[in-house]
Amino acid sequence: MEKNTAGDTEPWVPPSGSWASSAARRRNMQAIRSRDTTPERLVRRLVHAQGLRYRVAARPLPDLRRTADLVFRPVKVAVFIDGCYWHGCPEHYVSPKTNPGYWSDKVARNMARDRDTDEQLQAAGWTVLRFWEHDPAEECAVKIAATVSRLRNPERE
Repeated sequence: MEKNTAGDTEPWVPPSGSWASSAARRRNMQAIRSRDTTPERLVRRLVHAQGLRYRVAARPLPDLRRTADLVFRPVKVAVFIDGCYWHGCPEHYVSPKTNPGYWSDKVARNMARDRDTDEQLQAAGWTVLRFWEHDPAEECAVKIAATVSRLRNPERE
């Protein structure tokens, strides 16, 4: 039992259109961060320490309703640090036991959206870098810095 907005104790009823199967599940899902995750913050700190500046959780293309975790606008580099569960990591994704049909479809849609985002950004001349949350932050930061440096100074190649 939960208290409703009037303070009465009644059985929890999901809001209209909600897919949450319980109040506890709803609270759990609301607590999941879509930005500023630990892997993102680690990579950002390392990239920043190398003297690189970037936008956080920004849209690379103004007309595309998708945000990259780090955006280097002058050199057109978009960095995504994907969560293993939400983006279907081939190494770590495990289909949930509760409502597997819904979640498997959700992850499949996320993966399709990721591919579409990559294609649209590449068509607009952007370089897309994708990392998994389990990738070592140091390796991600090195690859990001190398890519940005190469694009800033193409004559050095």
